[in-house]
Formats: sequence, structure tokens, C-alpha cells
Amino acid sequence: MKIGFIGLGNMGAPMAENLARNGLDVLGFDTDNSIKLPEITMMPSIPKLLTEVDIIFTMLPSGLVVKEIVNEFINNFNPKSTLIDCSTIDVKTTKEVCQTLGNKKINMLDAPVSGGVQGAKSGSLTFMVGGSRDDFDKLRFLFEYMGSRSVYCGKNGSGQTAKICNNMILGVTMIATCEAFALADKLELDREAMFDVVSTSSGYSWSMNSYCPAPGVGPKAPSDNNYTPGFSSDLMLKDLTLSQNASSESKASTPMGDLAMKLYKDFVENKNGSGLDFSAIIKTFEV
Repeated sequence: MKIGFIGLGNMGAPMAENLARNGLDVLGFDTDNSIKLPEITMMPSIPKLLTEVDIIFTMLPSGLVVKEIVNEFINNFNPKSTLIDCSTIDVKTTKEVCQTLGNKKINMLDAPVSGGVQGAKSGSLTFMVGGSRDDFDKLRFLFEYMGSRSVYCGKNGSGQTAKICNNMILGVTMIATCEAFALADKLELDREAMFDVVSTSSGYSWSMNSYCPAPGVGPKAPSDNNYTPGFSSDLMLKDLTLSQNASSESKASTPMGDLAMKLYKDFVENKNGSGLDFSAIIKTFEV
């Protein structure tokens, strides 16, 4: 089976490599011509890649880029091929791209991931998948080569919906965790004591227990490495913005998500948060 992989950045490259290490013939393309991956056959163009594969993965920075590639190269796709988009993009664009491909009898799964760069490297990603159940069942083994879990979420767009809802919760709970540490500091509560209580009580959360924003507390996390990402504040802002755009379009009420987006926007744009792990937002409360 020949697999195409478009977008070989920090996430895409290790994902493509994991597919190749499981015995698949992987053809790759990236706009950065300097990328060389020994286990991947690099292709000179997207049309050349598309004509030689039946399964195409994309890991791209935005919905606009995904849409542009599909619209520009729609006639280069093999008939009855399948596009698996692992980018995190807006639900509306996902549905539009699905319709465009469907008009040419090309299948699509939206399959954004959770787990970050380390998860991509270790093959422990979680995939949230939207599209045909039959397509998911048929191609599930590919997700297993790159991740530890794949969850079928429903029709096209459901994977993206699950991703932005999950990350809205993550952004909100990280801010609440950081605020709680700031309050504990002001009240002179030892951070280790704070962690020991909250991590085993009703304040338990992934942000506290597995990804603690306070250095030297709990399991190793980016906070112990000068907030080197992990999952950057810029990406958290992107995902929160996607969640709030979807909230506006669907007329959902998400005031906490909206506030989290605004706080991360201020952190990234005005408080030197760009390039730091999203847990570094604790710095804004340590005043």
C-alpha cells in the first residue's frame, strides 16, 4: 500500500516515519524542500504524489491551506481515494472540503490528533475521527501505527468538533489551575502541599495532575524545562479561536471558552507568551 503524506513539519514528519516503520511505502511532500527523511520518498510536487497513492494524509497549519490544496489539485486525486486530514481546522471548512471531494467520489476522514510532538514521535497520539464508519473501520490500522487510540466520533466534521471541544476544556482548566496556584502563593500555601491536596481531591484535572504549570511540582512537564513546548501557547490560542468561531456560528454559549481565548491572545501577543508552552500562562498570574 502506498501512502501519501503532505505536510512534514514537527508533527507530520514523525507520523509519516511511523507509517514507514510499519512497512508501508510512504511518499511525502512539503513546501520546505530542505526536509529529508530517510524512510520517506520525497516527491517534487503535490500532483505527482496524488497520482501515485490511494491514501493521502495531510497535516497542515490551517483550514485555508487544506482547502487550497483540495481545490487546486482535485483533478489529480485517484478516483475512490481517501484523504485523511489530521490538521486541526474549523468544522465549516472540513465540511466544505468533504463536499468538494465527495463530488469527485473521493472519501475523506477528518482525524485531528491529541498528544503533541512527543506523542507523534512515540506513536502514542489519540485520533478523533469523523466520516464514514466503514472508511474508519477499513483504515483504522493506519491510526494504530501512529497512535495508541483512535475514536470514531461520527459524520464528517465530528473529529474536528471533538478536538476543539477538548482543547477548550484544556485551555479553561489550565487557566483555573494557574489562578489557583497564584492564590495559594498569596496565601502562603506551599505549592507541593497544594498539589498533594488538589491532585487527590475534587480539583483533580489533567492540567494539574499530568501537566502541572508550577515548576518542580508533580510529574515532569514543560514547566520543568523553562516552558519549552509541549503544546505551545500559539497553538492553544489557535484552537480556542476555532472553538469560539464555531460557538458563534452555532449560537452556543461558551463564556469560559471566550474568556480563555482572550487571556491566551493577550499572553501571546502582549506578554511574550509566543513560543512558550501553554502552561506558561501561569506567569501572568504570578504578580
